[in-house]
Amino acid sequence: MGSISGLSDQERTVRSLVQNALGSDDTLYAFPDEPFYQFDHVKLYNLDIRTRPDAVTYPKTPQQVAAIVGAAAKAGLAVQAKSGGHSYCNFSSPDHGIVVDLRNMKKFSMNTETWRATVGGGMLLGELDESLYSPHKRAVAHGESVWEDTPQSVGWVRVLVSSEWLSDHVEEVEVVTADGQILRASETQHKDLFWALKGAGASFGIITEFVLRTEEAPEETVQYKYSFTSGSWTKMADVFKTWQRFIADPDLTWRFATTATITTLGLSISGTFYGSELEFEQLSLKPDFPLRETGSKTTVRQNWLDVLTHEAEQVALKLGGGIPAHAYTKTLTFNGSKNNLLDDPGVDKLFSYIEHADKGTLIWFLIFDLAGGKTNTVPMEATAYAHRDALYYLQSYAISDKLISGVSETTKQFLAGVNDVIVNHMMADGTDYGAYPGYVDLELGAEAQKLYWRDNLEELERIKTIYDPGKVFRNPQSVRPTVARSRIATNDVKF
Repeated sequence: MGSISGLSDQERTVRSLVQNALGSDDTLYAFPDEPFYQFDHVKLYNLDIRTRPDAVTYPKTPQQVAAIVGAAAKAGLAVQAKSGGHSYCNFSSPDHGIVVDLRNMKKFSMNTETWRATVGGGMLLGELDESLYSPHKRAVAHGESVWEDTPQSVGWVRVLVSSEWLSDHVEEVEVVTADGQILRASETQHKDLFWALKGAGASFGIITEFVLRTEEAPEETVQYKYSFTSGSWTKMADVFKTWQRFIADPDLTWRFATTATITTLGLSISGTFYGSELEFEQLSLKPDFPLRETGSKTTVRQNWLDVLTHEAEQVALKLGGGIPAHAYTKTLTFNGSKNNLLDDPGVDKLFSYIEHADKGTLIWFLIFDLAGGKTNTVPMEATAYAHRDALYYLQSYAISDKLISGVSETTKQFLAGVNDVIVNHMMADGTDYGAYPGYVDLELGAEAQKLYWRDNLEELERIKTIYDPGKVFRNPQSVRPTVARSRIATNDVKF
């Protein structure tokens, strides 16, 4: 292929398409021949996975998003939205595709009668928190990476007393579909598309606006951390067993959020209790409360933004502060709610493996994060998100401690071995494991979609056939279209 000014023939074709779609305003797009294109515009999050989009665009209106998508569809190019840019496999920067960066779409308004917030698709969660709390004392559930993620992200983890997911707060969206239409989707219009967007959004469109149900922000919270770094791995295994039994208690309050984190230094248990210090002290007096060691720290907070800022700082410390790095992630969902626990011999095997296995790096984290709560009460078919029966998740991270080299096979095998120890031990119980789609893993291969979306995958494939048969919105592990088994077009979901 020939090239002019450093662009391939395809890249020159894309330049023409984008410029025709967006006009002469060169602040709305960037192309690979620009100086520092990868650094200033693409901004890969995982340096182990190299991609080079043919264009990065910065639309300001839904109409401009639609023009970009329409042009890409005609050319057969992949399109992906970038909002937070926090994709562990750089799926928001499709190789030889087009990036739709939503940083210019951050509008916010609040209806103070219904307490519904209307939010632009590019608003970061930290910005959303400030807009909700400072004038209105309102909040929504969401993940902990508040300055990296947005509502567009798959990682809609709960950080709120309701123990919900952010997707459960979404009541309506404005979305650009693969044919360049701008649609409103909700429980009453384009219901099937709305269902798919709430759990598999990157495969179905680009959301330019959210309407969110909000809650009163908690008035007082207790944040705690207990470190177990001085004893043996056997002792830490015993603490983990106690912690696991405690969170499996069916009567445990939904206001108790908790994470068990294992690193080179040992085990720590941390989280937030959404209530008063007195209530937390009463909870800690239970005979099976697992946190009774020195090295403990509790902080009472009466400002919701302080809570979120602290949690974001803790995530940043674990994951290198959001700085691009050579990284690898894996995940495991313990589906089946409170029945699927790793028994005591399994915990012993896991901690023995962690103690003796070659890690290949000093920077690794195993994070067991409690889910449960209200999300376990929502039917699996309520949205595309398919792990509502999980009590907790394992999220594994490793970062190369060699600044200029990738994650080694030794490190990848270590993280894979953690999953293997757990799954092989519990296989006899018929446990249904899955993978959380917010922590994408290229090593999952052909099974990725089934692990991410489980029994909801077939319906997602049917809806994909209706709204995006040409796979405009695609990445290496996105939902694929299939021939519809029932109706050709519908606004209803049937299982």
